[in-house]
Amino acid sequence: MEYNGGSLAADHLCVLVHGLWGNPNHMKSIAKALRDTYSEDKLYLLVAKRNSGSFTYDGIERGGERVCLEIEEELEDIRNKGGKITKLSIVGYSLGGLVARYAVGLLEMRGVLREVEPVNFVTFASPHLGVRTPLRGWHNHLWNVLGARTLSMSGRQLFTIDDFRDTGRPLLAILADPESVFMSGLRRFKRRTLYANVVNDRSAVYYTTCIAKTDPYADTSRIKPNYLKGYEDIILDPSNPVSLLTPKGGKTLAEITTSGMSYLRNAPLVLALAIFIPVGVAAFLLNSVLQTFRSSRRIQLHESGLAGIQVENYRLPIWIKDIRGTVEDVYENLNTWQGESYLRASDDESDDGSLNTSETQIMALERKKSHPQFPTLALAPCQFTMIEELDKLGWRKYPVWIHNVGHSHAAIIVRSDTQRFKEGLVVLRHFVNEEFLI
Repeated sequence: MEYNGGSLAADHLCVLVHGLWGNPNHMKSIAKALRDTYSEDKLYLLVAKRNSGSFTYDGIERGGERVCLEIEEELEDIRNKGGKITKLSIVGYSLGGLVARYAVGLLEMRGVLREVEPVNFVTFASPHLGVRTPLRGWHNHLWNVLGARTLSMSGRQLFTIDDFRDTGRPLLAILADPESVFMSGLRRFKRRTLYANVVNDRSAVYYTTCIAKTDPYADTSRIKPNYLKGYEDIILDPSNPVSLLTPKGGKTLAEITTSGMSYLRNAPLVLALAIFIPVGVAAFLLNSVLQTFRSSRRIQLHESGLAGIQVENYRLPIWIKDIRGTVEDVYENLNTWQGESYLRASDDESDDGSLNTSETQIMALERKKSHPQFPTLALAPCQFTMIEELDKLGWRKYPVWIHNVGHSHAAIIVRSDTQRFKEGLVVLRHFVNEEFLI
């Protein structure tokens, strides 16, 4: 990575963490934007590399341990060469945002965040609430069951069906627990910022990347976007992102004709999908079995200390009080097929039969809060709790509307140097000029 590093005069280290199936090159545009704005004498860059490719299958905590080790090694290397880092920022993309949150907890636990000033914590299109689809409907349930089992440990954690360290709770719930080192560490940062795609993100949809209970962008024909001055057509004004349009009485002949033509234009694509998707799914599932097997072998090596990390250094208690006392496209297409479901006050509470008393109370409260204009999504009780706790930290949330490409998850950070992703450059310009504190 050509933008890695900096001079010994720099006192600010910024760490970039890529996402699932990713590699350091995915962060090249972010690194370039930072370097074009801040010289090597001002900012030292570290693009994490130990989680490249299928290593992201191994679980968020192992990814976090690898990133934490990289940060500690980099800080020590700079110190040994005569430099001194006094400020730390971390930027995570996609799954990298969750890996970064875990690493922050480890840095807190190991005292690193008391030695440097935590400044910026930023995520781009990161599924803070996981990727499980809303609860209602057999197709959503099927995807939640099958999808969780195609990405080894990371899949179980993203779909919140794991039991983290025998706590009886999923890892993502622990990451958002106010009494955990993960929240304690995150709380130390001077600024917490997130960028979330509002449409066409086939990997991580809006509600999870923006930590939200509703999705105003589910039907874009009902809203008028209000853009942030200077970043028109791409970044929405976080204080007033959309206005509701007055509903029309019915479709005009022109609208019906346009809709019909759209279906006709899409017919060849639908036919192609009907033929090739089964083949792709079969290949994806076979690859998932292979990668899960390889991941389990790596996990065994990691846990036994044979993967270059002394695991015991990162497995201290995760609770504050205890410490004080001591094949990508197929996956995305499958994910995007899942529709959104909502909670309504009139829902039958018998649907909550599998929940405990506390969870049932959470769901009942969320039903009452649901508004007809933007109804509350039918999330899991633990996801509602995550939203409540994470929002207490105070996030600067920027909705992003990528128009010109159907793969906004890659475009938001200009994941590759292609003209199709150029709208993402507006996002990066906002990030380095308006959000990043040096």
